[in-house]
Amino acid sequence: MQSVRQKGTPLCISGASTAWQVSQKGGQQTTHVDDQQTVRELREAPILGIGNRLPDEALSTPGTDEPKAEKPKKEQPSVNFVPEEPKYELGDIILPQGVRDDILDVADYARNSKIVFEQWGLGKTHKYSKRMGINLYGPPGTGKTMAAHAIAKYLGRKILAVSYADIESKYVGETPKNIRKAFEVAKETGSILFFDEADAILSRRVTNMSNATDVSVNQTRSELLMILNDHEDFIIFATNFIENFDPAFMRRIAKHIKFSLPDEECRRTLWKMYIPEEMPNNIDIAALASKYEGLSGSDISTAVLMAAFKAVRNGASCVDQSYIEDATANILASKEDNAARTGVTTKRVVSEEYAKSQMQRES
Repeated sequence: MQSVRQKGTPLCISGASTAWQVSQKGGQQTTHVDDQQTVRELREAPILGIGNRLPDEALSTPGTDEPKAEKPKKEQPSVNFVPEEPKYELGDIILPQGVRDDILDVADYARNSKIVFEQWGLGKTHKYSKRMGINLYGPPGTGKTMAAHAIAKYLGRKILAVSYADIESKYVGETPKNIRKAFEVAKETGSILFFDEADAILSRRVTNMSNATDVSVNQTRSELLMILNDHEDFIIFATNFIENFDPAFMRRIAKHIKFSLPDEECRRTLWKMYIPEEMPNNIDIAALASKYEGLSGSDISTAVLMAAFKAVRNGASCVDQSYIEDATANILASKEDNAARTGVTTKRVVSEEYAKSQMQRES
């Protein structure tokens, strides 16, 4: 259906909710439009019977010619890295003697590096070994973070603890900048740099990149590799998942120290340490150490605390064996359930080329 405009009558626009009128007074053409919504509709709608759109200048409304103010750009939040005094000493940690010896070896390595590299000349033959990186790996709650603090304390230096949550940024390119800033602060303050949960930043690079996130991840890994090549100071990594490390990072770490769950002797010592003399109890520590394997130091600490709260809540005069065993059994059951779920959810799909390369590397 076509619209036929007669002289002096409104001209209707197809698709517009409000009519507009053109009239001539004294040879001048004026246009009236009811509202802003109509203006937008009229700009897009064809004029029936004419075949072209109304000129944009005819659709201007009062007060809309002023330029819009630009929105201020959001400033990207700055990450503030602050070194701290170490919280633990080596004497605070219950560890097997072999692990303790490994920690002392690497701590003395850092302390004696000047003699080895400068006086004995190994700086010429081992140029990249000046970056003394160590990796503490093993199950959660086995003392890795405490050990990192103890090493810094042993060396008489502050520690700069950094996790992936501290450096990750939603802004493109900011995560590598944050990593570099952490290294700069450690160098300026003479602090020991400690990356906790390091598998988050040292994990394998993406081989088949499919989106911007994959590209960003690889950029972060590459940036860290370059920084590590130039870093000539002591650095500590800690992880629960060493199997996720990229081989390129593994080669740049001089020493890997495995933290295992405590054996019976260590468990006995840990039970004694976490049960204070002031707490009334009739607990058989030897029986607990012998009966319950698979407990970390953190687990034992939690079991004692939960048992004490339950005893007080029940109005008991002391913490007896049953309270401790109930708390311990609960912890072990939750760990078993978590391990079962982890076995299902940690699987990942890799390319055939990647799988073949890994098989060749391991053969």
